[in-house]
Parts: sequence; structure tokens; C-alpha cells
Amino acid sequence: MTSLPPQSSQSSPQSSPAPSPASSPPSSPPSSLSRIRIGSAPDSWGVWFPDDPRQVPWRRFLDEVSESGYAWIELGPYGYLPTDPDVLLEETGRRGLGVSAGTVFTGLHRGPEVWESTWAHVADVAALARAAGAGHLVVIPAFWRDDKTGAVLEDSVLTPAQWRDLATQTERLAHEVRERFGLKVVVHPHADTHIDSEENVARFLDATDPSLVSLCLDTGHYAYCGGDSVKLIETYGERIGYLHLKQVDPEVLAAVRTEELPFGPAVARGVMCEPPGGVPALEPVLAAAQDLGVELFAIVEQDMYPCPPDRPLPIARRTRAFLRSCGA
Repeated sequence: MTSLPPQSSQSSPQSSPAPSPASSPPSSPPSSLSRIRIGSAPDSWGVWFPDDPRQVPWRRFLDEVSESGYAWIELGPYGYLPTDPDVLLEETGRRGLGVSAGTVFTGLHRGPEVWESTWAHVADVAALARAAGAGHLVVIPAFWRDDKTGAVLEDSVLTPAQWRDLATQTERLAHEVRERFGLKVVVHPHADTHIDSEENVARFLDATDPSLVSLCLDTGHYAYCGGDSVKLIETYGERIGYLHLKQVDPEVLAAVRTEELPFGPAVARGVMCEPPGGVPALEPVLAAAQDLGVELFAIVEQDMYPCPPDRPLPIARRTRAFLRSCGA
């Protein structure tokens, strides 16, 4: 595939903050998915940690994500990309890349006593995301079991009191992030967390203020946990604030469920696969998102930690070509 670089008319993060999806001029003529802004993330290059010898260096990631035809990225784990805003803007800007979001992991169901430690980390990530021109902060709940060893860290089912803490502390976090940094919190349902299945996602959404808390719908994680992404978009459309595009290999997933594997070993086995070879089908998901009538980021994330360093780039190119064939 020959990928077109971002148009020169698009604002560069080097000279000014990256534009929001609503203000960014299209890099191609309007398509059937004209409201969807496609990007990728360090996750699609096998990056899960700030520093790991099995991960590609951050400059290589930036070079390859741009070469693949993406104009937007997420920050990934805090400390993987430069945390000096000037350096980050220089490096992303000269490659024609904008930043859509930062990401944090939180354990807010544990109540007010974890607020200070949570906020210290959130504030660092939110400040960098804002400086890079991002408009979102992706919030992922804490794992209930270790994603490498499978050791159970806490009960997989929250008590009513923990659900209340999760809802109220998430609302508090969203309010503070909005007021102090101007970012929108989007909560990411995730395998091996307490916000995972259709039932738990619905419970969380019903318990939180729509004016504060939106959802980052990760199509792969939601399918991994038995959810229907199109149904969720159609039911809770006003709560969908961001998308992660991902697919699951159903055969691998069946084995993962039979063996009760934790998420990390499941990823190493290849449970998250290259589109369009898995589920859910992304075309109807994107069409349903387009029908919401709002601008949305849709960030490709194919979990594959750890992976050979030469594996991600060809996959990224093919995935970008596939999404273009869908109209995105």
C-alpha cells in the first residue's frame, strides 16, 4: 500500500496545539465516514510499558506510524514518548502527527483513600496531553487479576459500595480533569477489570453523569467480554466519546475462555488479531458511529505485546488500507 501523508494544510502540533476532530480540515474529500478521525497508538507496536527492551524505540514508532498513513496517535504509557512537551511537539509535528489522548489506569472503586495517589499520576498525564493538543483522557479501570501471572488481586465482582465509589470517584476525576486541563474523560471497558461485560458497562453508564463521563468503546475488549459494539452504540450513543478499533480471533478467544487465561497471556497467544480477520466486523461499527452525528476519534489498537520489532509496520499499513476501503 502507498499511504498518503497528512495534507500540508493540516495544522502541525509543532507550531500550534493539535486541532480537535471538529476543527481539523479533512485530509481527503468527504467520505461515508467523514466524521471519523482514524489514528493509531503505541499499543499497535507492541508497547505496553514506559521502558522495555522488547519494545521498539519511540522514534521508530513515530516514524512508522506516520509512514503507515496515520495522522493521529495516543501517548501510550506515560514515559514511553518524551514527557517534555517541547520535545514531544517537535517530534510529532515534524512527522505530521497530532495527539488525540493520554491514558491512565485507575483503581477508583477503592474509594477516596486512593484519590491523592491517583491524582498525582493523572495530573502528569493530563498536563502532557493538554500540552500536546489532545482533547481526551482515556481512563482504564484497575485489573482484578495480574495480567501476566493470573494471580487474583481482588474479587472480580464489586460490592454495591464499591460500585458507588467507582461512580462517584470517576465523576470527581472527570470534573477535575475538565476544569484543570480542559480534557474529556472517556472510560475504557477492559478485559479483566470490573468494567468489562455488557452488564457491567451498562451499570457503570447508568450510575454516572453523562455530562461528565463518556465511554471509550474498545471494540476488541468489548467482544472479548461478550459485548456487541453496534448494540452499545445504538443504545448508549450519547455516551460514546471515543473509539478503539480492535478485533478478536474467535478461535483463540474460545481457548482463552476454556483455559481461563489472564489477558496478558491471551494477547501473547494472539487473541487480538489483524483486521479484518476477526470480530466484530468493523464496517457496521464505524457506520453506527458515523450515524451518531458527532466527530469521533477511532484509534487502531492491536494488542500484541511482546512482538518482533519488524512485525507492526506491515500490519499497520494493511490495517490503514483496510480502513480506507471502509471509507475512513
